[in-house]
Amino acid sequence: MAQDTVADDFATRIETRGIDLIGDAERHGRARDLFAVWAAPNVSILNFTIGASLILLGLEIWQAVTVILISSTLWIFPGIVAISGPAAGTSGSVITRAIYGVIGNRLIVALVGWLIGSVYLALNWLGSSFLGADLVGRLGIGDSVWTPIVVTLVISAITVLVAVYGHGLILKTYGVVSLVLVGIFVLVAAFALPHADLSYANPEPLTGAALWSSITIGFTLLASSPLSYINSPDLARYLPRSTKPSHIAAATALGGAIPNILFTTIGVLVATGVGAAIQTEGIEKALIGILPAWLGPILVVGVVVNTISLNAMTTYTSSMALQAIGLPIRRVPAAVVVGVLGTILTIVLVLSTSLLGAVNLILQFVVIVSAPTMMIFVVDVLLRRGRYDGVELFDKSRTSRFWFTGGWSVPGMTAVTLGALVTAMGLTTEVWSGPIAIALGYVDLSVPMGIAVTAVVYLALRKTPLAGSQTQAPAPTPRHSQEGPTR
Repeated sequence: MAQDTVADDFATRIETRGIDLIGDAERHGRARDLFAVWAAPNVSILNFTIGASLILLGLEIWQAVTVILISSTLWIFPGIVAISGPAAGTSGSVITRAIYGVIGNRLIVALVGWLIGSVYLALNWLGSSFLGADLVGRLGIGDSVWTPIVVTLVISAITVLVAVYGHGLILKTYGVVSLVLVGIFVLVAAFALPHADLSYANPEPLTGAALWSSITIGFTLLASSPLSYINSPDLARYLPRSTKPSHIAAATALGGAIPNILFTTIGVLVATGVGAAIQTEGIEKALIGILPAWLGPILVVGVVVNTISLNAMTTYTSSMALQAIGLPIRRVPAAVVVGVLGTILTIVLVLSTSLLGAVNLILQFVVIVSAPTMMIFVVDVLLRRGRYDGVELFDKSRTSRFWFTGGWSVPGMTAVTLGALVTAMGLTTEVWSGPIAIALGYVDLSVPMGIAVTAVVYLALRKTPLAGSQTQAPAPTPRHSQEGPTR
């Protein structure tokens, strides 16, 4: 059996493994491999879009760049969470049984995992659909309604195929993909930046509450990306147990942060020169409009490749979330189900919205669930010092150490619920502003408030009898090739 599962992680073979435990004999790779895995999906057109949004919010260049740099520090969170993958040897959607309890975890994974996964699938496919349809339209073919739908279907099919082949293909190819994408986007930047106005100043500079409102809304937009990657353990779980946690955290965090800082800043600069076009045409069309005719198609190819790389990771991890919920389904058909649902949502958005509007609105709402679930995972990893026992995590009986109170962890469920409630109260968007945000003059403190409340409540309740049957995991016992009950 061990030989079969080792072969299962080759790039040229479909990975049938799901949330199964990965034995020590089957571990391979180095922590630094994670850098490219996270860099490839984060060299993205969404970075340009969010960067442009900061200028449209009324920020000056230096203010926008400062917000980008501060928000990038949150990438350490998915880095810390990734440490749990090699420690437990299974998916993050299983590891969180230690936080929410056996039954509580099913609810959280079902709601949060599916929500974040489907939202990001749709947002990224949406960008590719708009750009691909625009390119086809410039060639004089296609239909304004059906072209983006057909483009979406083609890209989603390729994405699901990559997710089906799984971890081995992702690990093997994403290094090359990262280099190609960086080359394309740097080339685009070289032609786009001359259009930037480095002396740009807002004709009506923001002050007081209006300034802080724009700064904090921009921070929330940027924070939504690192806070959403609670799936980082899934990409690290094949690493040897002896891999240094600091190396895992650093490779994951830097792989996501560096391209985000670079290309979001470029989006800020480009927006200073084409701001009016962004408002009327959207960032994707405005950007193509200032590039040489030969470079537009290359940008579209880069966006499509990036979309596939990012959404393949999302589909891959979401397929394991289905298994963690308890559905009797193998990983491969689960990946297909995830892809179909994401495609449907994308088509709905294609027919009803613009890329800029969809990104800004959805990314803000995502933090309601992503901020507390990420923070509680980070706190748990730190409290346990990165020590998780994969075998015990698969014990779903009433005698399990993670059964807690009737299958629910009171500290975990309470902390994440209150954290989400406070996050929503501090959020301000075009369609919703919480009472705290309104009282502060539409200043958006949703992220700092949400993560602070989640951390404090979780830490406090773990020290009470409400913590249930266990509060700290023992040091892991070395194990050999073992598998979880679901395959």
